[in-house]
Amino acid sequence: MFAYDSIQKILAISTTDGRIKLFGKDNSQALLESDDTVPSKFLEFVQNQGILLNVNLKNHIEVWDLERRLLSHVHVFKEEITSFTVMQAGPYMYVGDSEGNIKVFKIEQEVCHVMQMKYTIPFSASHGNPTEVLADRAVISILPQPTAESKRILIIFKDGFMTLWEIRECKSILVTGGSMFQSVHNEAKHVTSACWVCPFGSKVAVGYDNGEVLIWSVPTSKQSEIGIQNTPFCKLILGFKSEKTPIASLKWAYADAKATRLYVMGASDVASTSLLQVILLNEHTETRTIKLGLHLSEPCLDMMITLSTTEQSKVKQDLLLLIGKSGNMYMYDDCSIEKYLLQCQSRSPPSLPKKVMVKMPFVDSSITIAKLITENPYALSSDEDYILVVKDIPSLVPLETKSKDGGHSNTYQFSGFGNIKNLYITGHSDGAINFWDISCHFPIPILSLKQQSEDDFSLSGIPVTALYFDGNSRIIISGDQSGTVRFFKFKPEPYTAENSFISFQGSTKKRNNHIQGVKVIKVNGSVLSLAICQNTRHVAIGNDHGDVSLVDTEGLNIIFQSHIASDISPGIISMQFKTCSLQNFEKNVLVVATKDSSVLAFDSDSGNMLSASMVQPKKPSRALFMHILDWQDIAVRGANLSTGSPIEEGIQKQSFILVCSEKAAYVYSLTHTIQGVKKVHYKKKFHSTSCCWASTFYTASDVGLMLLFTSGKVEIRSLPELSLFKETSIRGFRYSAPKPNSLSDSLMCSSNSGDVVMVNGDQEFFILSVLLQRETFRNLDFISRVYRKDLMLTQEVPASGATVQKEKKKGLFGSVLKDITGSKKHAPEMETEDTKESIEELSTIFSTANFPCEVENKDNQAVDEDEIDLNIDDIDLDDPGEKPKEQNILATLNKHKLKFQAFTAGKLKQMKVKNEKPITKEEQQQDEKSSAVDQIKKKYGFSLQGESSAAKMAESKLQENLRKLQGISLKTTEMQDNAKSFSSMARELLRTKEQEDK
Repeated sequence: MFAYDSIQKILAISTTDGRIKLFGKDNSQALLESDDTVPSKFLEFVQNQGILLNVNLKNHIEVWDLERRLLSHVHVFKEEITSFTVMQAGPYMYVGDSEGNIKVFKIEQEVCHVMQMKYTIPFSASHGNPTEVLADRAVISILPQPTAESKRILIIFKDGFMTLWEIRECKSILVTGGSMFQSVHNEAKHVTSACWVCPFGSKVAVGYDNGEVLIWSVPTSKQSEIGIQNTPFCKLILGFKSEKTPIASLKWAYADAKATRLYVMGASDVASTSLLQVILLNEHTETRTIKLGLHLSEPCLDMMITLSTTEQSKVKQDLLLLIGKSGNMYMYDDCSIEKYLLQCQSRSPPSLPKKVMVKMPFVDSSITIAKLITENPYALSSDEDYILVVKDIPSLVPLETKSKDGGHSNTYQFSGFGNIKNLYITGHSDGAINFWDISCHFPIPILSLKQQSEDDFSLSGIPVTALYFDGNSRIIISGDQSGTVRFFKFKPEPYTAENSFISFQGSTKKRNNHIQGVKVIKVNGSVLSLAICQNTRHVAIGNDHGDVSLVDTEGLNIIFQSHIASDISPGIISMQFKTCSLQNFEKNVLVVATKDSSVLAFDSDSGNMLSASMVQPKKPSRALFMHILDWQDIAVRGANLSTGSPIEEGIQKQSFILVCSEKAAYVYSLTHTIQGVKKVHYKKKFHSTSCCWASTFYTASDVGLMLLFTSGKVEIRSLPELSLFKETSIRGFRYSAPKPNSLSDSLMCSSNSGDVVMVNGDQEFFILSVLLQRETFRNLDFISRVYRKDLMLTQEVPASGATVQKEKKKGLFGSVLKDITGSKKHAPEMETEDTKESIEELSTIFSTANFPCEVENKDNQAVDEDEIDLNIDDIDLDDPGEKPKEQNILATLNKHKLKFQAFTAGKLKQMKVKNEKPITKEEQQQDEKSSAVDQIKKKYGFSLQGESSAAKMAESKLQENLRKLQGISLKTTEMQDNAKSFSSMARELLRTKEQEDK
């Protein structure tokens, strides 16, 4: 789900597991994680206030403080929330529920909390026909009228009824849609979405579950009586109704009278159907519908239009963002959509808008292999340099425009690896090798190498499957699926500016000049692993056929080649050189691990196998990782993570081989394994879920094993005992197992320091460390500072009056429109308001219980009818006119006495109200006119509002009076409790004063 702060330029994206990712200006990003791992129902910013409101499936209202990036408050809503709207001009929000009721909340901006107000809008008062027992009474949409936010809101119910609610007078001034409209057309339908389609709230577009989109007229000024409208203003002819596709979302973009657009998104699971259409709303809308269908490869879940136009740059770069069902995000240039709609029927129509898929990490091909090298002690660049570089990178989602002369070069001057603290190297499916500076929590592309053939240096296009990087000698070795191994030798550093050209767009205009030379050797099969011996500079190459080749890097001569036979899976997943003592002789050994978890050793000088047998578990499973544990490293560092029994005396001074598979982890004796003898010192089986990745980490004081499971669980275990030290989980991690003859979409790599980088396909990029209080990454706070408190509102948002003036000149669909019946309708007159004064008045209104009878507190005591003599004739229950700003319950009780009168034979005796006003001539004429209208409605089969039998009227009135009495009783009890509390405080104050005088 999307949310967008158009002033701060912050885009929020919520996930199905309770995370919210924020994208801001200058490539700032932040991640918000709630304890509730459930999707969002509603997500909305309090514009320019640093507050994000999230309503999840548990009906919890979460209040996020964006400045501190913390969850500040959670309000647990008891009912099911079906609609949620934040006022743009005031600190209030409306929450509608499945019972048709609306509650008002105040947003306490200083403490980032929400507080429920006393003002409510009950279903019985707002619905067009409250006497009907409806199952579809939920509030679907609450739309404050744009130019009168503090005065009126449009309430749209699921059954189709729409009510324009007067906030101050607590009454409806318009009732339309619903059963009145459906009875005429004999078609039952439910509302699924709605939005305004004019800047001052005179037209509203409503989407239904049968695929219809209707536009209804709404009055923009206060009316003296309730208006009833049964016919929509306009009906849009779209393709959704023929397929009965529900309208999932409606968005409106106002440009001018000719370019105003409505975005309609369907809720179908059929990918072949065009689920998104853009309709041009202008003076020709009723005679012909100009629309554009955006064809997507999957159903959409949400859409958002971001506005990037600023007064300073005068550059317009609006985006239409879409989220697909798979989690992929798509972008369209909204300006191109506007241009196409305006010119599509001309002689030279423009090309169709192009769809762009937002992918991580900024490249066109997926990552197939990666290496991470951290904590370069020679890194020289300062944090200030990184700030400039990060701001210069094109944003993942371009939420702001950058002027051409603003100093953004769009290139990174790569001067050498010596200035990079953390280096991330990725091999890709198209054969490319990319280098990233990951010194901060943001991958900065610095260099791109293309896999080139030995003859014409053309792109090979074959996925890279193995990488090895030697920082000291500046050599990188790559292997691909075809068995080609390339040796890249870099030139001496530092590199000059003229040969350090690299474009952020992923393509270079000239040949890269960082490489001194490239050597190529070919082996059989797909290369799976690479290892280098630091003493002899020999390179071992392992492939998926079980072949091991040893190559001299100088002359590229193959020293030896050997094949490992296996009935299960012969692929070589890992190799490591080691010098060890065998029979009092120093021997250079190459330890090899295969896919079926078998381990064996070669003499790296002669290529002979040191044993005829291999060491393997009884039940083989797919191997993930193999590493030689040196006893000196374990003795010095291992004690910090050791939580089990101390290492036995006899095995303290020997090295081990660690093998991790999907089902278990084993620690073998290195000496015994070389000799072909299986001696297991430690073993840990994984029962609950399979392991998908494993690695070790070494620091100055710690050594341990990291295990990642398919469920996202992470375990840190001590070495060599394999005892559990820490268990946690990674929110949002999704593992996809590799299919036969293909690579996995989930890719992990780590450094020796315990830093981990994970990529889920092209969608998510995780950076984490398994150790606390480490300073591997630069502390650049600005990267996560998405909210700018000092941003001035007047600099970013044009005055609303300018928008209104344009609309008054041309109107929404033109200055003069024809509705369905053919009559002309002029642009309605608007009602202006003083925002500051109106919000202050709202504070008083919302703090007053406008419907005390609707107070929901069943635990309080009931009314004692014997102690209170009440006369129903002494209170006016029906007059919805002017209400006092503050209601004094005690004064009401002293002034009036209530008493229930009897009703017999289904007829209610007429209620007489004290201090009645004489009926004027105008009122009498109004009553006669209303009666005539009622007779006409009755003749054509319309049910009259409020018409029912006398018994139903009596029952409804009796229940209303009982609820009112209960509300009065509750208020009296509350005041009595406050009086007791005040009396206790006074006595305590007097006692304290007397003690001070003594």
